[in-house]
Amino acid sequence: MAHVLIVEARFYDHLNDMLVAGARAAIEAAGHSHETVTVPGALEVPGAIALASDSSRYDAFVALGVVIRGETYHFEIVANESARGIMALTMDGLAIGNGILTTETEAQAIARADPAQLDKGGGAALAALAMLGLRERMG
Repeated sequence: MAHVLIVEARFYDHLNDMLVAGARAAIEAAGHSHETVTVPGALEVPGAIALASDSSRYDAFVALGVVIRGETYHFEIVANESARGIMALTMDGLAIGNGILTTETEAQAIARADPAQLDKGGGAALAALAMLGLRERMG
């Protein structure tokens, strides 16, 4: 049984609740355990995963959050740099599912976060578990 850390960037509570619910349901359905930690924003997610990876407590990680385009360049910085940080950690061998949504509107985010619709939180959890399985087969 794997132990998975869900790292959520808690900014839009109602959207994060859906993402986390989907991730937890997918992990539990696969027979694994999980913990959840909260960070201020999407830019902090890779750092939290890096810190947690220094311990041997976690086998895989799920990155969750929502970034909705606003009127400034901040959207591009947050979307690109959080993805870059997560990708760098995966290249170092960590099993991570990236469920940080980057959308134009709240309606798009709701459709993607809702477990009854696109369930991107659940999808990110399944991706993390798939990468963990691949690492175990290759390693």
